[in-house]
Amino acid sequence: MYILQNKKFLNKKGFITMFSVLIFGSVALAIASSVLLLGLGSSKTGFIIEQSAKAKSLANLCAEASLQEIRNSTPFTGTDTINLGVDYCTYTVLNTGGQNRTININSSVGTAVRKILITIDKINPSINITSWQEVS
Repeated sequence: MYILQNKKFLNKKGFITMFSVLIFGSVALAIASSVLLLGLGSSKTGFIIEQSAKAKSLANLCAEASLQEIRNSTPFTGTDTINLGVDYCTYTVLNTGGQNRTININSSVGTAVRKILITIDKINPSINITSWQEVS
């Protein structure tokens, strides 16, 4: 009788151990999955931030190129595009009367797009920028 009762006790103990291992394994798997997904999300966010910073730099490049174009030819108006591989920026210079100019710049790097609007109220003897702002 003692032997049968002892086997029942051992079976219950084995069941509790197995159940504990399954619970612990499930929790560990859930934690590992969470950490992995969090890491992937963080990596994706970092990549988008990097693309956005490159798009801003490219927009500033186009802005400087458009200002140089105005410096080289005061009556310049028009559009031009600068390509850097698959990334590009486009600027458009508009004459808004007299020496006033408005420059619209759009740049694109991957999925990131940045836009800048520059207003100028005087070109000669030097370019006077009244506003240089990023727009949405």
